[in-house]
Amino acid sequence: MRETIRLVRIGLLGPLAASMAVWPCSSYAQQAPAAAPAVTVVKVEQRDITPSTSFTGRIEAMDKVELRARVDGFLEKRLFTEGQDVKEGDLLFVIEKAPYQADIENVDAAIARSQATLDQAEIEQRRQAELVKRQATAQAILDDKIARSAEARADLRKQQAAMTSAELNLGYTDVKAPIAGRIGRSSFSVGNFVGPQSGTLATIVSQDPMYVTFPVTQRQLLAVRKEGEAGGQDPKKMAVNVQLADGSRYGEVGHLNFVDVQVNQGTDTVQVRATLPNPKGVLVDGQLVTVVVETAGPQAALVIPQQAVQIDQAGRFVLKVDGENKVQVQRITVGAEREGYYVVTNGLTDGERVITEGLQKVRPGMVVDAAEAPAAPVSG
Repeated sequence: MRETIRLVRIGLLGPLAASMAVWPCSSYAQQAPAAAPAVTVVKVEQRDITPSTSFTGRIEAMDKVELRARVDGFLEKRLFTEGQDVKEGDLLFVIEKAPYQADIENVDAAIARSQATLDQAEIEQRRQAELVKRQATAQAILDDKIARSAEARADLRKQQAAMTSAELNLGYTDVKAPIAGRIGRSSFSVGNFVGPQSGTLATIVSQDPMYVTFPVTQRQLLAVRKEGEAGGQDPKKMAVNVQLADGSRYGEVGHLNFVDVQVNQGTDTVQVRATLPNPKGVLVDGQLVTVVVETAGPQAALVIPQQAVQIDQAGRFVLKVDGENKVQVQRITVGAEREGYYVVTNGLTDGERVITEGLQKVRPGMVVDAAEAPAAPVSG
């Protein structure tokens, strides 16, 4: 009986002792302060930003020529590599020459015959003219010889014109580059029969400089002009930049050179064109780009990285870190975008810190371990 009571006491005291042994550790864990979450912050900075307006445009070559055969014949030579740069006057295709050389020889013989006929007619005309002076022949015979001489002279001119045409046709068997540029794919291989009805043999596209054309609405055109006039800038001297498909900005700056004189009534837009240098051949005819037109000179503005900006039903906001490293919600208003940055028009001041990394780990009022990251340069 005593043994049973002792075992019961041990059974009750065992769990109690175990719980007492565990309690101090769990209590200490609850009382230990949690580590502040690490975040990356960037300071709001004031930069010189150039006001601009963006449009969707296309690159166009200043000159583009479709090479065509002007005479019929078999293609004997192709003297270029597809995609290479060619110079004005370079020989590109050769069409068989033999038929046209034969035409020249035939016409040359006809010219010789016509020349001989004319010489004979002029001799007869002079003989009859002498006889008429002596009153040894009738005037009618002289008139006939004069007419024959004129006919022979006209026939000679006809054959000479035929020679010019034959020489032109022979020259057309050499297809040369009318402009300097880059030649595209050849539509015909050597041995094919080509002619005026064959279509384009190949296309040459000029490379430097290039055009960029883009549609501008009437409202945008008026706004750009007003901004330019307010900033004292001539619209024709406005800088035009191009953003490529990968988001990078093209290294050369262009300028407006043409505004169409008619409005597209279907879209209420005007076609505007700018000229861009293309020394490295980066721009390609037909390429789709974003056109950024600088409408005024540089102006001071506050900028923050786009990844710092969040959006909810109430609008855009950022999480900023105050002097005590506490997180605060700050509503903001933004303007233009600049290569991963927003221009802040309201809500922040120069020097404030906003969170760019670790946003998912924090909430308003929380103390954080803020590490400042250097801001990347923002192009105007």
